[in-house]
Amino acid sequence: MDDQSIEYVGFWIRVCAALIDSVLVLCVSVPLLVAIYGRSYFDPSRTGALAGVADFLISWVAPAAAVVAFWLYKQATPGKMVFSARIVDARTGNPLTAGQSIVRYLGYFVSTIPFGLGLIWVAFDRRKQGWHDKLAGTVVIRTRSGKRGTGPVFSGTS
Repeated sequence: MDDQSIEYVGFWIRVCAALIDSVLVLCVSVPLLVAIYGRSYFDPSRTGALAGVADFLISWVAPAAAVVAFWLYKQATPGKMVFSARIVDARTGNPLTAGQSIVRYLGYFVSTIPFGLGLIWVAFDRRKQGWHDKLAGTVVIRTRSGKRGTGPVFSGTS
């Protein structure tokens, strides 16, 4: 597949995909947190960042593990799948490695710290890469035909 048959996925589609993913995470985590900690978990007067170990596992570890697993096995989260988008190595077009996936996930924190500038960067970058993509060496693409594959999608850099 050549570079003409792919498109880089832009800012607004990625925002919509992130919203879908966030709703899915909430649909799983909120009932679990309520089952374990009760409705008082969401009481605004509650002090402390974490309610306990289960809170840390449900709110931080499980979502990170799920996202990285989706990237490794499906090349996309459910939100990106809705738009036929997938995350690939920026240089080869191959699926991500485990290392790239972890760096990309941690890169989200780097991207959000300075007022979300690293996420907004997607709107202005030639290859639609956020800082997390640049750190991990990834791009978010879809083939112009809308079909998803698992092999390389392009060779070289564009």
